[in-house]
Amino acid sequence: MLVPTTHEKNSIKSPNLKTLLSKFYKKMDLPKYDGNIFPDEWINIIQKYYYFWKSRYNLETLEYLDFVKSLIDPTITLSTGIDSFEKLRNALKEDISFTVFKNTNKRKLQSLNYDPERKGGDTSKFISTFRKLCYNAEINDIEEQKKYLYKSLPNNHFDYISNEFYNKMKNVKSINELTKEFEDIILEESNLIRNESIVALKHVASGKYLSSINNLCYETGSNDQLVCSEPDPNSLWRIKSNKKGLITYADTFINLQHVRSNKFLGISSYCVVYPYRYKYYRSPSNNTEVNLGKIENNWNLKHSKLENHQGYLKSNDIINLSIKKLYDNNGYSTKNGQIEFLRSHGIRFTVGDAIFHEVICINEKPGENDEWYIELIHEVEIL
Repeated sequence: MLVPTTHEKNSIKSPNLKTLLSKFYKKMDLPKYDGNIFPDEWINIIQKYYYFWKSRYNLETLEYLDFVKSLIDPTITLSTGIDSFEKLRNALKEDISFTVFKNTNKRKLQSLNYDPERKGGDTSKFISTFRKLCYNAEINDIEEQKKYLYKSLPNNHFDYISNEFYNKMKNVKSINELTKEFEDIILEESNLIRNESIVALKHVASGKYLSSINNLCYETGSNDQLVCSEPDPNSLWRIKSNKKGLITYADTFINLQHVRSNKFLGISSYCVVYPYRYKYYRSPSNNTEVNLGKIENNWNLKHSKLENHQGYLKSNDIINLSIKKLYDNNGYSTKNGQIEFLRSHGIRFTVGDAIFHEVICINEKPGENDEWYIELIHEVEIL
């Protein structure tokens, strides 16, 4: 803060008061009022400097107001008799420029769009802008604020956003609560798994990841690319759904494509008696072998802890994956094939000198060895 010299202090009541004030406030870069700032905000800045001068030099309000009026754009008409900051505030709000200012901010609010971080957006800046526009447009009613915030949300995955927004916002009573609930929705939405997301599947019981090594194949069974559970960098999978957008537990099926090899997780069969009878390849432990191939296999997705859950698939959900066989135990095609669950267990197998933990499919009631954490690794771009 600039402090007047002794000579300037003694001159504070002189006829050159306005010149002196003008000199100091130009140095302090005091903002002028041209109708592009909320009057309350401008008055608060002006008052801050007034209190400084008054406390030190007994500056009268009218003297200071006379100077302050010179900072107001000449196109803004002020009524006579303004002898207080409150009257000045009201006069600025009565001018047509304030109506234009409010309506401009309301239109900006109507066109405001939220972009999530994965699309280059910034939630903190968005909320700051939203609150500032509400303030400038004098939109103080919480229900009206809710409508503007809701309108700003992207229409991608509209059902999810709509339901979550309604459920979380219905009891909100202040803009601070509104901000908190909005942040909770955005945080939860960022953990939703979408078609084409990159995920990892962590075996709950062992802590190892569902993995495969490009072109490393079983030495028994199908001789296709092996699948194992290891703490391994080859554990990234692209999840594919029969629907675009968010994946739900109500979706018919998913496919899992190994990122490194571009092959699909599944089970495979071979012909026993052409062209009618087929058998599935067996794993080293004589269960249904799980391998990678070029053909998409449809996996059914269920939440392990919530029975009949139909909600959205989220990162860190514990899931069961199952697959329906296309052939019965006699090798004949069937529409009511046996359901088998993806399992990792303590049995190991070898390929050359390397030892791996086996992953199989098995027709048993799912237990802890059939549970997998699904972890979102990389999100897809939402157009």
